[in-house]
Amino acid sequence: MGVKKKKEMQVTALTICHQDLETLRSLADVEGKNLASLLLHCVQLTDGVSQIHCVKQIVPLLEKADKNGACDPSIRSCLDILAGIYLSLSLKNPLKKVLASSLNGLPEFFLTEAVQSFTSRLQEELSTTDVYSYRKVIDNISCCMENFDVGRAGVSNLLKNVLHFMQKSLTEISEENRKFAGNHIVQTQLMNDLSVGTRVSVMLVQKIQDFQTLHVRISSSPTWLSMCGLLSIFTKFLIDDHLLQTIQSTSGLAVILFIKAMFHPPEEIPDLISSLLLRSVDCTSIPDWFLNCCRSLCCADVSQSTLLFLCQGTLTMLDWQNGRMGPSGEALLLNIVHVLFTLSSQIKESTLELFFSRILASWTNSAIHVLESSSPSLKDSLNGNSSIVGKLLEYVYTHWEHPLDALRHQTKIIFRNVLQIHQLTKEKSDSEASGLAADRFICELTESLLRLEWHVKGKYMCLGCLVDYTGIGHILALAKTIPSQILEVMGDQSLVPYASDLLETMFRSHKSHLKSQAVDSTWIDEWHETWVSPLLFILCEGNLDQKSYVIDYYLPKLLNCSPESLSYMVKILQSSADAKSGSYNSTGALGALMACLRAARAHGHLRSATDVWRNLVSSARIKQGLIHQHCQVRIDTLGLLCESNRSTEIVSTEEMQWIQFFIAYNLNSQSPGVRQQICSLLKKLFCRIQESSQVLYKLEQSRSKHEPENELSKQHPSVSLQQYKNFMSSICNSLFEALFPGSSYPTRFSALTILGSVAEVFPVPEGQVQTVYQLSHDIDVGRFQTLMECFTSTFEEVKILAFDLLMKLPKTVVQFQDSEKLQGLFQAALELSTSTKPYDCVTASYLLNFLIWKNALPSSLSAYLQTQQAACGDGDTSAIVVERNTLMVIKCLLENLEEEISQAENSLLQAAASFPLYGRAHCITGALQRLSLNSLQLVSEWRPVVEKLLLVSYRLSAVVSPVIQSSSPEGLIPMDTDSESASRLQMILSEIQPRDTNDYFNQAKILKERDRFDLEDLNASVLDIGASAEIKGSKERKTCDVTAQMVLVCCWRSMKEVALLLGTLCQLLPMQSTPEPPSGLLTVEQVKEIGDYFKQHLLQSRHRGAFELAYTGFVKLTEILNRCPNVSLQKLPEHWLWNVLEEIKCSDPSSKLCATRRSAGLPFYIQALLASEPKKGKMDLLKITMKELISLAGPTDDSQSTVPQVHALNILRALFRDTRLGENIIPYVADGAKAAILGFTSPVWAVRNSSTLLFSTLITRIFGVKRGKDELSKKNRMTGSEFFSRFPELYPFLLQQLEAVANTVDSDAGELNRHPSMFLLLLVLGRLYPSPMDGTYSTLSMAPFIPFIMRCGHSPVYRSREMAARALVPFVMVDEIPNTIRTLLAKLPNSTDQCFRQNHIHGTLLQVFHLLQASSDSKYRLNTYFQQELADVAVCTRAKLWLAERQNPCLVTRAVYIDILFLLTRCLDKPTKGNQPALEHLGFWGDIRRIISRSELITGFPYTFTVPGLPQYLQSLTKLAVAAVWAVEAQAGEQARDIPISFSQLLESSFPEVRLLTLEALLERFSTAASGLGEKGLPPLLWNMRGTFLMLAMKENHPECFCKILKILHRMDPSEWLPETEHCIHLTPKEFLIWTMDIASNERSEIQSVALRLASKVIAHCMQTCEETRDSMVPTLKQWVRLVASSCGEHLPTESRLAAAEALTSTTPFLLTSPDPVLELQDTLALWRCVLTLLQSEEQAVRDAATETVATAMSQENTCQSTEFAFCQVDASIALTLALAVLCDLLQQWDKLAPGLPVLLGWLLGEGEDFVVHVESTHQVEDYLFEKAEINFWAETLTFVKYLYKHLSHLLSKSSWCPLSPESLRHLHRTASEQCHLLSQLFRELPPTAEFLKTVEFTRLRIQEERTLACLRLLAFLEGKEREDTLVISAPDSVAETNPFTLARTEAAC
Repeated sequence: MGVKKKKEMQVTALTICHQDLETLRSLADVEGKNLASLLLHCVQLTDGVSQIHCVKQIVPLLEKADKNGACDPSIRSCLDILAGIYLSLSLKNPLKKVLASSLNGLPEFFLTEAVQSFTSRLQEELSTTDVYSYRKVIDNISCCMENFDVGRAGVSNLLKNVLHFMQKSLTEISEENRKFAGNHIVQTQLMNDLSVGTRVSVMLVQKIQDFQTLHVRISSSPTWLSMCGLLSIFTKFLIDDHLLQTIQSTSGLAVILFIKAMFHPPEEIPDLISSLLLRSVDCTSIPDWFLNCCRSLCCADVSQSTLLFLCQGTLTMLDWQNGRMGPSGEALLLNIVHVLFTLSSQIKESTLELFFSRILASWTNSAIHVLESSSPSLKDSLNGNSSIVGKLLEYVYTHWEHPLDALRHQTKIIFRNVLQIHQLTKEKSDSEASGLAADRFICELTESLLRLEWHVKGKYMCLGCLVDYTGIGHILALAKTIPSQILEVMGDQSLVPYASDLLETMFRSHKSHLKSQAVDSTWIDEWHETWVSPLLFILCEGNLDQKSYVIDYYLPKLLNCSPESLSYMVKILQSSADAKSGSYNSTGALGALMACLRAARAHGHLRSATDVWRNLVSSARIKQGLIHQHCQVRIDTLGLLCESNRSTEIVSTEEMQWIQFFIAYNLNSQSPGVRQQICSLLKKLFCRIQESSQVLYKLEQSRSKHEPENELSKQHPSVSLQQYKNFMSSICNSLFEALFPGSSYPTRFSALTILGSVAEVFPVPEGQVQTVYQLSHDIDVGRFQTLMECFTSTFEEVKILAFDLLMKLPKTVVQFQDSEKLQGLFQAALELSTSTKPYDCVTASYLLNFLIWKNALPSSLSAYLQTQQAACGDGDTSAIVVERNTLMVIKCLLENLEEEISQAENSLLQAAASFPLYGRAHCITGALQRLSLNSLQLVSEWRPVVEKLLLVSYRLSAVVSPVIQSSSPEGLIPMDTDSESASRLQMILSEIQPRDTNDYFNQAKILKERDRFDLEDLNASVLDIGASAEIKGSKERKTCDVTAQMVLVCCWRSMKEVALLLGTLCQLLPMQSTPEPPSGLLTVEQVKEIGDYFKQHLLQSRHRGAFELAYTGFVKLTEILNRCPNVSLQKLPEHWLWNVLEEIKCSDPSSKLCATRRSAGLPFYIQALLASEPKKGKMDLLKITMKELISLAGPTDDSQSTVPQVHALNILRALFRDTRLGENIIPYVADGAKAAILGFTSPVWAVRNSSTLLFSTLITRIFGVKRGKDELSKKNRMTGSEFFSRFPELYPFLLQQLEAVANTVDSDAGELNRHPSMFLLLLVLGRLYPSPMDGTYSTLSMAPFIPFIMRCGHSPVYRSREMAARALVPFVMVDEIPNTIRTLLAKLPNSTDQCFRQNHIHGTLLQVFHLLQASSDSKYRLNTYFQQELADVAVCTRAKLWLAERQNPCLVTRAVYIDILFLLTRCLDKPTKGNQPALEHLGFWGDIRRIISRSELITGFPYTFTVPGLPQYLQSLTKLAVAAVWAVEAQAGEQARDIPISFSQLLESSFPEVRLLTLEALLERFSTAASGLGEKGLPPLLWNMRGTFLMLAMKENHPECFCKILKILHRMDPSEWLPETEHCIHLTPKEFLIWTMDIASNERSEIQSVALRLASKVIAHCMQTCEETRDSMVPTLKQWVRLVASSCGEHLPTESRLAAAEALTSTTPFLLTSPDPVLELQDTLALWRCVLTLLQSEEQAVRDAATETVATAMSQENTCQSTEFAFCQVDASIALTLALAVLCDLLQQWDKLAPGLPVLLGWLLGEGEDFVVHVESTHQVEDYLFEKAEINFWAETLTFVKYLYKHLSHLLSKSSWCPLSPESLRHLHRTASEQCHLLSQLFRELPPTAEFLKTVEFTRLRIQEERTLACLRLLAFLEGKEREDTLVISAPDSVAETNPFTLARTEAAC
């Protein structure tokens, strides 16, 4: 919606030769009115656009001459010159089209002359002999044929010459292309020329009329010979697979077109082409000329691509309309599709696949044309039940999920055309007589589509086509709830576009259908019920993702279709929100309301803003939405204010006030998505303000009122403009105030982004343009300093935003008056560049860049470097100033870096600890990256700098690379704690000893205490003379600790910076090929050196961080080389690739390639070489490399060659992971999978490991990135037909491998054969599933796999049996599951069998279990037929019941059988046709009761835990027992006679597994009853278990069981069980409460949390029911207060803090807000402090829980008037200030202001937060490399201080409070004054640029300073030293909130 500048058209001016210019001068008349004068004037202009206007005057001038009847002889010469001009213009020059258009309008009188001129000039063009000039001639021929009558006539006149030229040019270009094989830059251009030439040849035949009679011409004519020659050339192109496929494709078109033009008789053409396609040409019956031209097509085998493009040419070039080709045309049509189906299974390349899909779609279009008047036999061949249609649908089903978007789109076209083909094959009488119901094909198609899962994207596309074809009625009849089903899946981002498009198709179809049938307007109610009601339900109740996607995608489409539905939606949502106004959960309707209004306004369905606020939603609702707890509601409300379909709509005063209110509380959002949306919406608002202000300015100037409906009619434009200015100024004030010390990252990010938008939308005005606001006017010195301090943020995004904002400001704002300040900033930057903290060098880089670009470098720098500092000028001089400054800074950094490298060569440890080298390099790279290095002016000065940069980079790399390239870089430091460890370091030390000249690396040391060393020697080496000391920086004498981490970070970051620096130099600097060019900075030799450096580094580094970043730099280099015109450089990547492949293959022991660490940098090296290969070419390097790697990765007999195999597997993994290779890598997936599966069987661990990693990558590549926790989620699965159609080679391979495994998995010889490959095979197969769409036309059936998978279940390996069971499920269709289960059950042994294997039984039972589980989750579960099938399964199961009893000695198989019984109870829990449930009818429950009564649960356990499978058996048995108890309870109520076992018996079990499962089942029932979700309350069985739970709580010692018991007690109503404590466990309720609190104090986190919740519930119950005992509970309550306070710490687990928040919420009415407080004020305030602490927690969940406490506090009878947001669900940001408002109000109500105020002032001052400790720590800062403490990135101390200060000020100024005692006042004043003096002293001790050099300490002091000053102001007021009116601080929702902390730091405040 922002202002977009119209792009100016660039037109190259035309020119003519000297001779033509002289001719025009001689012909021009004196008056300048003839054509020659006009042309002369035109060519003398230098602006192409002006020339266009001149050219347009030619025809009017000639028409005038024609009317006068004058035939000027000069006109012929002018037309001749015009022809020359036309042919000289480039193809894309707009002048060419304008000239053609003008000449098309020539009067008849001049046409002949014009054609002759063009013919003459074109003939000259055709005589060109230069190969590289042919393209221009071809382009001219093409332009003459395109909508240019004169040009076409000229080409027709020269047809013989043109054809001869085309033949000659294509031949010579083709030969030139062959010569330059390998030079892809030249080849790309030549191939492009070939493609254009072929296309123009096709155009000639299509558009020139003479070709219609060509066949009668004699074969010796030149035209005929040229045609034959061209046909021969196109045939060669067609069969040449080395050419680009676009050339082959166009050649296919040309071949068929030329055959069509040349072959006689035309009736035989279809038969001829059929014979070509079917490879059955009879060479004796075809003309000789055809055989000579197309011999390779007739007699030789041709490639798949040739056949494919022949099919394309046939479909495109022959006339298929109205069956003009007769029966032979129909036969040809069928032959084409059969050829295409044959090719479908053979094509692997993604580009060919794409061509194939387009050609198949083209075939369906041709079939539709033919069917419109075809024979009955063709209709029979193409009806819905035909094999051709079946195969077409099969193709659609296997490709509708293809990764290529374009291919998926083609499947949609094919499906839509199939429906049309089916329609055309039906007889008219049939289609009229019978409706859709009788169309079996359509009905079956619809039902099968509806049966598919909704995760299949193709389902949406096909259903959309069906809706277009059949209407929506048929689908709604089959699936009435389909709108809700589709809306349910809209939480998945990948499905949202498909789902929303389908819904739109459906509701539009439904609306038109209902309207056409309706007699009145009641139809809309049915439409609303079908489409709007499900939408409103989602908006109110759906999850967050679902809501946001529905709002963005579905809602706007619905409103566009039916704008009148808005009022219906708003009415329902308003009433819903009103009805629930007192409920905490009422916000769903509010959010839905805001979403609907936002979408309506943004799409123009609301007339104006006034409509929204006055008629549809109240101001209070808007404010509630802006601070709502859910971010989506806040975003939608903001969107409602900011978005409008009219970009010039005036922003109202109310809107501005609401925006200010929003900004006050919403900058600190943790969600990046929310921040991005807030910034984007506010930018839209600013654009509206800017654009509407332009309208207001114009209106003000004209003083007219043209818009009576607008607010402009109510007030003068100048008033609105002033409001805009005030509003923008206020917004920017708020944003700058948000950058206070200690503000969080989200706040800074939001504020800086919005300020950046303001600077962008309201630019500095140029010329006459007026702007309503300029940010620079509101920036003073303080705000400029604030922006500078943002550079110190540890988040680079903040640095970037601050830098960009500063760069947008005009130079007048950025002024440095103080040269000392400049020196300090520059000095700070240099010091930061050597900091050991990595983020400090980033700060240094931004500081230096800022000083460079703002020309603010200190003068001492140029004096030191002996260079002249450039003066700041205007215009072009600014660029040279920046360049000069950059040069100076880089020279300075280079000099420092050189000296530090020299010292690092002496001692790397010393460098790592005191001046890590990477900072300087980072700053150099940062300075270079911001400079436009391709347009440098100081070339001669840059050349030595670049050379020096390269040398220094290599030196730096040489210093640190030994560490990175050592065998253990992560732990490399020569000190350890024992001699044994130290001796192991010797090998590493010997590797790097030559690089270090002192004794640190000469021998391993034993570390007795932390090693320290002195840096005095370092200081001595830095000369402290003049400017040198100022620039280089003096390093203080200090002792440094060095750790292994420091050494490693120093080394790998240095390598990273070297790589990035070299990459930057390669990418940005121009390359020179001659010794001394005028502008080159990098020689060819230097580029080769850089390449060799990267090669060595990537192939030898061991540290991942180092080689990953070297890879980044190397990619930049390879991309440059591939675009380089220098052939030797262009060939380098290929040369490097062959070398490294040879090194991999040779397996030389001396090779330095790393065989561990996943081959380290080797895969990255090859990845970089391949990924930079041009994608538009044939990708030959990739093909050859993949072929080599796959051959190396395969299994080998030679044990010596495992290293190459490992390398190959690791490299393949990297290549398959590389997204840049895209679909080009897919043809190799099958071979990669084979290598991985076979490699997994290797005896060498390294090969198995690499194979596993490769296999994992391939699974992700094939099935997609895992999108959920479910390992086998259907989102990451594929139908078998789709999988095997994409990778057909895997079908026989997987089947063969599986068969081999299955045949020997459990041999009779008793040998244990683990078959490692079985694991991978089953993993792949487990991700396939059969689809209802699978037809009978695919030969790749999944059925052959089933018996082998079943046999894999006999494996002796437990995990393999489990995997076989899971893999079997997807291979069995849902309706086949019962039969398969019966087959498996029949295989189980009987109890009388003597010999059986438990492994076999276990594998079979697992398969039964997983199949049964799949059916229990199926949507067919309620199907009556399906229930009957499962009842039959239950009968079969009863036959093998002995497996669940003691007759079966194996507990593992017993457990699985019991699991099967349990599943059957779930599947058959519904009654069948009779009244009795199937289970009871079958006597199933009787069997289960018998099993339980005979089980060890009743008789006791003779086992111990050493028995295999006991825990599993116990869990299975307990689940079944619990199910049996619930079943009896459901049928018999309290009649316990049939209960096989009671809950009490289960809870008394000695095994915790039994107790835990029982307690979980009971907890679920209690939770359901407590939440009111169940149909009825607690079952009678549980009424009398209260005592059992209490006694169990006392004696339970298993933690998880104990936790569950406490949760059950918490879920129960305390009034039911609390009175029984004394009777059951001999504890009074009070004693029980103390016991609970003791548990909460001592136990681990989860139990502690539950106990705290329970204690709080008991307290709430006691406070509510026992008012007379409140006083006696005070001591207990004090203990509870301490417990809650101890649970709120930021260091505690989230669960503890959530429990504390819940405890506070449950007791709020009794302890926090009670009108008559029970606790002492100190304790009550302690609880409020807990609330405030939790509101500032970093975890969103904790803040939300604490917000609920505040909402409860605001909603009490005595507090609901304290704020305007009572009964609202608010966000934590505003809840903080609301909580303080309620607390201050309560202090007044309690009359406790005097004792409470000192406590609140203490909070303000920060008492209890150990400021003194912080102060001491500023003097003794441990120099850790990374922060180790817990950090809260959300809380902002000064925000809390600001809110507290505001409420205390308000309270003191408005209330009649009692004065404080002098003692407390004196104590507070003394503390604050001491802090103030201490702070002043500490500030003086800091260095001059402390905000950069001591950021943490400086920020901490600034925060404490603000707290102290705020406290002192309030104390001054209390003592009567300030007037009352100075303390009234405006509320944050006022127009311009002031910050109480803007006073300068002065000791006077103390």
